[in-house]
Amino acid sequence: MSRIHEALKKAEQERTSGRATEVIAPLQVDSADVPERKASEPVSAATALDERTPENGQAAKYLRFDELRTQCTHSEWHPDPNLNVFCNPSLSSHGAEQFRTLRSRLYQFRSSQPLRTLLVTSSVPGEGKTFAVANLAQAIVRQPDRRALIVDADLRCARVHTVLGAPPAPGLTDYLRGEADEMSVIQHGQEGNLYFIPGGNEVTNPSELLSNGRLRALLDRVTPVFDWVILDSPPCLPVADAAILADLCDGVLLVVRAGSTPSSTVQRACQEMQGRNLVGVVLNAVQESHLYGSYYYYQSYDRGYIRSDSKTAPK
Repeated sequence: MSRIHEALKKAEQERTSGRATEVIAPLQVDSADVPERKASEPVSAATALDERTPENGQAAKYLRFDELRTQCTHSEWHPDPNLNVFCNPSLSSHGAEQFRTLRSRLYQFRSSQPLRTLLVTSSVPGEGKTFAVANLAQAIVRQPDRRALIVDADLRCARVHTVLGAPPAPGLTDYLRGEADEMSVIQHGQEGNLYFIPGGNEVTNPSELLSNGRLRALLDRVTPVFDWVILDSPPCLPVADAAILADLCDGVLLVVRAGSTPSSTVQRACQEMQGRNLVGVVLNAVQESHLYGSYYYYQSYDRGYIRSDSKTAPK
């Protein structure tokens, strides 16, 4: 993580002196270079069934995609155009391309390690993790036959439904309390293969609910029929929820808002996620001038980050 630390320190120094953040060693990523689907991944809407055997050797009953598609909750979504780089060209001339690049990099990681469930978190509130979750999922489902499920697991401040313009409940809290079944909490509300589990009704014991075993069972059921399951998590420093969720996921992506989060805070967050497969850091809303910012992506053990000329991304 030394390169991330050095880059963040440099950005802080340049921000203090009034100079713009320069771009160093861009990652060479072809956004169209996506590996072929492996035999262990879902193949089609009609035959999507993962045949993996659980560790206990007993065959588990997984969902089929055609079953989920017909039985889940169908609602009408009204996405916020100010938070969707794919629907609002004025938001960012290159923002959509940067999310395609991030998507491509994640597929490259998958070629060398199991990576289907991805936790997106931040150090502290207001860094843009929900914005990143929603637009990364949009980038994935814009590929032919690719399917993504967003799970709003920030039970303290669920916000993904506001980005998607979707009903906030019933959702994950209702499922974890045994008050709703999986089909009633999984929503499909627009064309394409994007599905969503909202946070649900407000609760007073989110950490206990996340630890009660029902979320693990839900992920075991739904993950095999999606290319990606992306969980929006609470910030990892104020509360323990992100650490609980990270143990249920294959990888973690950390979102950092430039000009807002001290590098020491980011270092603490990286330490908090140590041993939980932190695959990368997204540096959001880097200021290049008073009018324009950028969207960067750090690979944890690579050469640098990717630049776009997008306007400052929303929180």
